[in-house]
Amino acid sequence: MLERHFTISQRGSTVRTEVLGGVVTFLTMAYIVFVNPAILSSAGLPFSAVAVATALAAAIFTLAMGLLTNLPFALASGLGLNAVVAFDLILGRKLPWQVAMACVVIEGLVALVLVLAGLREAIMRAVPHEIKLSIGVGIGLFIALVGFRDAGITVNDEATGIGLGVLTAGPPLIALAGLLVMIVLTARGVRGAILLGITVSTGLGLIFGVLDGPDKVAQIPSSSDFSTIGGALDPQYFFDAFTWALVPVIFVLFVSDFFDTIGSAVAVSSAGGLLDERGNPPRLKQLLLVDSAAAAGGGIMGVSSVTTYVEAGAGVAEGARTGLASAVTALCFAATIFFVPLIAVVGQSVGEAGLHPAIAPALIMIGYLMLRLVAEIDWTRPEGSVPAFLVIAGVPLTFSISAGIGFGILGYVAVMVATGKASKVHPLMWALVPLFLAFFSSDWLTNNVF
Repeated sequence: MLERHFTISQRGSTVRTEVLGGVVTFLTMAYIVFVNPAILSSAGLPFSAVAVATALAAAIFTLAMGLLTNLPFALASGLGLNAVVAFDLILGRKLPWQVAMACVVIEGLVALVLVLAGLREAIMRAVPHEIKLSIGVGIGLFIALVGFRDAGITVNDEATGIGLGVLTAGPPLIALAGLLVMIVLTARGVRGAILLGITVSTGLGLIFGVLDGPDKVAQIPSSSDFSTIGGALDPQYFFDAFTWALVPVIFVLFVSDFFDTIGSAVAVSSAGGLLDERGNPPRLKQLLLVDSAAAAGGGIMGVSSVTTYVEAGAGVAEGARTGLASAVTALCFAATIFFVPLIAVVGQSVGEAGLHPAIAPALIMIGYLMLRLVAEIDWTRPEGSVPAFLVIAGVPLTFSISAGIGFGILGYVAVMVATGKASKVHPLMWALVPLFLAFFSSDWLTNNVF
């Protein structure tokens, strides 16, 4: 039965290899089960409910990907996308979390319609290459900044805005220890380095009393553990997301999700020798349909946008070539919903500042991994380098992913006009100019116009 559905031998694999690849993929991306609840709970969502929904959403959509595409890909809540929801929409704009998740649902539905309409290539051509790359770099710096703050390494400073924390305190010490483990293991090519680093930080936190131990190891989820599911579809919240002020943010979610998926799919397919003669992953339309549905599904589940993970490349490196590996990864995620007490230990908040020292090193390390995209930007062309700089600097320095991308798009159009290349600007980019101008002047418009 497995052979008929997954054509395992035809792709030069075995059931044992697929199972091993699926487990390895899970181990390399399992950190999201700890990190996503910590990020979203800092914005007011219930930790346990987000933990259960994160694992459940990853299981559902990874299984769907495996069954519908027969590709060894895995999906989970996207880092960077959850940061937009937590820090931009909920904390920055003071929106109820249900409205923020409704924005994610809308973004996923828009992506789904575009894929069905065959407009994927048009969207890819509309956004300049340097802006696509710089979005990943800017979000990487943003996530790293959140990690430094969650570790207590970076603190608020009245004179300078931010400053260096007390590194000899407990939370920074265990975070730095976990980060050191991740750096060493990554440098040595050890898979699952992030998860092992989280384990070290958590162990040291328990040993030295920085973290409180769990009351139990496992438990059956209660009804309250599913409280985030469906909140975005409540009419009183869902229709609040249909405002002009949120259009740029929904666009930011869409662009980040869409291009992250393409990049991850190409990278994983390339590692497995699965690319076609045009350099595209196999069954690309089905892949994008599942991913788009997963984005909307993540909003419905209350865990932010669910997207394809490049970490699936670890399973591919072990020989995984079919959707059976995805099914194994999905089963592993499904099993974690019973271990919320342990997840809560890792993601617990410490002290008045609300630090998360056990997961902070993971955020810093992920920031490093995303920052490596900066090498692919052509810094010799002002029409590419100026908007890239504005995005990369703007995202962390304004603590707003939407604002940083807005700076980059406005800067791109300005440079193209100044250099006599206005006719080469895609109509979509022109359409975004008034939207981002309204985004930046929303307070003035609210006070003086609306």
